[in-house]
Amino acid sequence: MNDRAASAVLERLRAVEWQGDWDFAFERVKSRRVLFREYLRRVAVWSRACSAERDWSFTDVTAHLDPEFRMSPAAEAELAEFVRRLPNGEVGRTCSGAVRLAELRARNPEAYTGLPNLYEPLVRFYERGGEFGRDDAGFIDLTGVRFRPGALTALLGNPPVTALGDASLDPLDADGRVTYYHSRDGQGPLLRRRTLRGDQRDELFGRDLRWEPTDLIPESDEAVKAAGLAPLEELAAARLIGAIVAAARGPVG
Repeated sequence: MNDRAASAVLERLRAVEWQGDWDFAFERVKSRRVLFREYLRRVAVWSRACSAERDWSFTDVTAHLDPEFRMSPAAEAELAEFVRRLPNGEVGRTCSGAVRLAELRARNPEAYTGLPNLYEPLVRFYERGGEFGRDDAGFIDLTGVRFRPGALTALLGNPPVTALGDASLDPLDADGRVTYYHSRDGQGPLLRRRTLRGDQRDELFGRDLRWEPTDLIPESDEAVKAAGLAPLEELAAARLIGAIVAAARGPVG
């Protein structure tokens, strides 16, 4: 494939275990849900920017952005052969979109200045456990969790998650029901409470980028409020983890 940007994305997608180890996907279900929700938020951002507020959720948007765009014949044939082997049509269309949009943006980067990398969260989702599916009730199955995506316009209010590396995603994955806490003034550490089969664990995300035991979360909701803490939605927690990881690693270069 001569189209370098497209080739790089296609090679990542070829390395995905599309219908592989269920345990591998289930162990990453929380980070995969965050990635999927961030992908849908970016779809909403792009659709509004392009004045195309229709269902872009699981499609190849390059046909709308530039109907005349084509990769080289060899690259188009290579992509088509790959897509034919994918689990379902929506996965195939989004993979095609990821490959083709990478090349379109590489050829004309100024046209998309200010817009997030649309398919990157979904590519990362695939890399962390393979495909998604839909059921007849309108739920999306992420292997271990289901949810309804909702209207694209409603997704614009989600906090953006831009740190998509393993160091920022792995801390999201844990067994049990998780509630995150952070101080209302935005200061202090990120805390979480995990409950699994009656066992409760309170943890703090430390400077060594690991969860450590803590006693900073009071037992009752009233005491939590009195301590100046508030529950934190998972996307906001993912954003904060990314900021902590970036701060711990320092400036690049």
